[in-house]
Amino acid sequence: MSVSLTGSDTIILSKFGAQDRIMKDFADGDCVMIDIPNNLVEMKSGKDNNAIIAFNASGQVVNATLRLISGSPDDKLLNSEITSYKSNRAGYILLTGEFIKRVGDGLGNISNIIYSFNNGVVQKYPATKENMDGDTEQSVSVYTLVFSRVDRIIA
Repeated sequence: MSVSLTGSDTIILSKFGAQDRIMKDFADGDCVMIDIPNNLVEMKSGKDNNAIIAFNASGQVVNATLRLISGSPDDKLLNSEITSYKSNRAGYILLTGEFIKRVGDGLGNISNIIYSFNNGVVQKYPATKENMDGDTEQSVSVYTLVFSRVDRIIA
């Protein structure tokens, strides 16, 4: 029997030469989503039961979605990343990051599942809205970051 207890996950963003930033101004629900949309390997069957197996480099692309409290320090940080990229696209220093999921086995043993990202940028401005019926989504800034490479480690 296997058990998985989760809690106290962490996402860290950083840039070359800068201090790591532990993101903490998260909203509700799925506040962090890590999506790897492409296959890492492609395969085709050939004549006489031959197989063609090929590495797909785009299988390392990561989409990280962060749901942040609007106006928070983390919202301001990611907004400044967009501004920095726009003002000097060729000279922009790319983001790196880690998402660390803590998983317990129910016996006191903890494993860390670490997604390590490289070569990242904020993909677009977060959408916004005004709502007079109490919709709390109007106070959430949803950012999508893209990274060109990911590694998954279980430690």
